[in-house]
Amino acid sequence: MTDADHGDASRTDAKVRAAGMIDRYAPDSLSPAAGAFAREVVALTAPATPARAKALLFAAGKLAGFGERVGLELTAGVLLHPSVIERFILTGAGGVSPATCRTLRTNLRWLARSLERYPPPAPVALERERAKRPYREAEIDGYLRLAACLSTEAKRMRASALICLGAGAGVIAGELRELRGSDVVSRAGGVMVIVEGQRARAVPVLASYQQSLVAAARFAGERLICGGREPGRRNITDQLARALSQDSSLPRLQAGRLRSTWLVACAQRIGLGAFMHAAGISCSQRLGDLAAQLPAASETELVALLGAGSR
Repeated sequence: MTDADHGDASRTDAKVRAAGMIDRYAPDSLSPAAGAFAREVVALTAPATPARAKALLFAAGKLAGFGERVGLELTAGVLLHPSVIERFILTGAGGVSPATCRTLRTNLRWLARSLERYPPPAPVALERERAKRPYREAEIDGYLRLAACLSTEAKRMRASALICLGAGAGVIAGELRELRGSDVVSRAGGVMVIVEGQRARAVPVLASYQQSLVAAARFAGERLICGGREPGRRNITDQLARALSQDSSLPRLQAGRLRSTWLVACAQRIGLGAFMHAAGISCSQRLGDLAAQLPAASETELVALLGAGSR
């Protein structure tokens, strides 16, 4: 018998065992009618493994028990309607963990789609926006050298500020337009950038960028640190980026990649990669949930953690 034949036989055996599990499903916690509903709808989907059959039976049985309690007809057309599934998840699935609740909803929605005669097409998966690739240290040094070679002092200072604010403080493009030289301050033992707007915050500047940024801030004074007269101009940094993208040995300068450079540098400083690996965490939402439980760090603590030391 070939490997393919062995595989076919194994799959057939799994389906037979799954069918047997469905036929025998009659838990004491369910009425005969609720058990019959669960067996019927799950059998129609012909699950390929006993484990899949068990998961679907559990979900269908829970839904049938809820339907009986609220007086609904035990039919697929009624119980597997999206609104009934949502009502069950929100009000009738008490006593189970949030993870189990999510699994119940996923399996019930799958049952509903599988039993539709003309199921609607599945939604097209949209590409998730990924973090931009950070610049290498040599590339940042190349941009700073280019900035120092621009034709006027104003251009040199503005270009240097653009690099230092992005890679040294993680300021995003929309925030760069609003910053003035006076927003760069020395306090709490380091250099801070005071960012206003929706995400108002004080950001400690990485030590290796502090000297250049302070010089640019002093030059700008109360004026916009990256140039221009009106913060509302959307393309205020485009000219600076073009001036710093003339060297063919360097990639095009992008504010998003400058921010990623800062994010990676900070993540390395606080040991984020080691923590996530040790904790088995891969979801940033969980990190946000954890961070919400922690006390806010003082400016002195932020400077000590993120604003000191070498790049």
